[in-house]
Amino acid sequence: MSPARSSRAAYPLLLVLGALDAAGYSVIVPVAPAIADATGAGPATMGLLVASFPAGMVAGFALAGWAVRRHGSKALVAGSLVLVACGALGFVVGDSLGVYFAARTLMGLGSGGIWIGVTFDTLARWPGQEYLCMSRIFAAYSAGGLIGPALGAFGGIHGPFLAYLVLLLLALPAVLFVAEPATRRAFDADRTVLRRRAFWVASAAILFAVLALGVLEGVLPLHLAERLTQAQIGALYVGASLVVTVSATASGGRRPRPLVFGAVFITVAGISLAGMATDVPLWVLSIMLAAIGIGLANTGSLGLLIEAVPVERIVTAMVIWSQIGILGYLLGPLAGGLVADGLGYAFIGLVPAAAGLVILALLRVDGRAARSAARA
Repeated sequence: MSPARSSRAAYPLLLVLGALDAAGYSVIVPVAPAIADATGAGPATMGLLVASFPAGMVAGFALAGWAVRRHGSKALVAGSLVLVACGALGFVVGDSLGVYFAARTLMGLGSGGIWIGVTFDTLARWPGQEYLCMSRIFAAYSAGGLIGPALGAFGGIHGPFLAYLVLLLLALPAVLFVAEPATRRAFDADRTVLRRRAFWVASAAILFAVLALGVLEGVLPLHLAERLTQAQIGALYVGASLVVTVSATASGGRRPRPLVFGAVFITVAGISLAGMATDVPLWVLSIMLAAIGIGLANTGSLGLLIEAVPVERIVTAMVIWSQIGILGYLLGPLAGGLVADGLGYAFIGLVPAAAGLVILALLRVDGRAARSAARA
């Protein structure tokens, strides 16, 4: 098979893997109220359970950065799928918070490997088109958010994770049989890129995007459960994921700085309104508004990273950027849960607002530096 045909054949699988990986993030969204009811856990404990997934991902990114250079993306993705499947099995057979915490952490460890494997396979197959192709991968991840909430329709705790486990097992043979890139592209680990201000601006932008997603998925479902059933919450988040997908796809390839700037205002407004509202129509409007902002922030942060770091030296930058980003999925539920417990859901918008102020300040400083360098 020619390199071009091999890449065309692999691309749909990469998109599917991205969507399937993202479903692992969001499958817990409609299930969270059922876990809280079954275990007596409050918002802070549930926020910690949601946060155990990104905690596992942080370790997974670091291990995957080593593994992808030593063993290649195919072996990394296959092994990571097995880890995620084992974690999902824990929710199927377990019935206690201890088991759920361990299973969720294991799922996160495998998810980190899937992301790094899919990313570097994409970068290897389409040199010169990294921003556009990775924007589409991000959109696939957003689309995967449709799958997780939809699985909530199976009801209870065990059913959604059993359905997700089946999807993982179906994907594994396709990964094993797909061809490796015809020409293996060399990627180096270069820590000097971490000294660049532009890298840290890109990292702060992805931290904001994922933190906002963590608040949206990890804390707000408990607020929505005051008026909505598990199936209705799942349907609402299916719609939100669709909006994130459209937003990320439409913004692909566009100038990243304006995307991130606008995303901060739109996302903070949406999450703040969702926390303050008590009516279902306002919840729908506000969550869709936040979803638009999150899609813009995802794409814009990726564009900033690719602008900041040469792709051939991106391994270290990609791993650390991913780790910083996923910390947002840990900090968002934790901070959001504490705010909801202490002040009430009406103040939950303070969490993304604080991160947003940091982003705006960094964009302003970096923009001034860039203009000064251009004049010089």
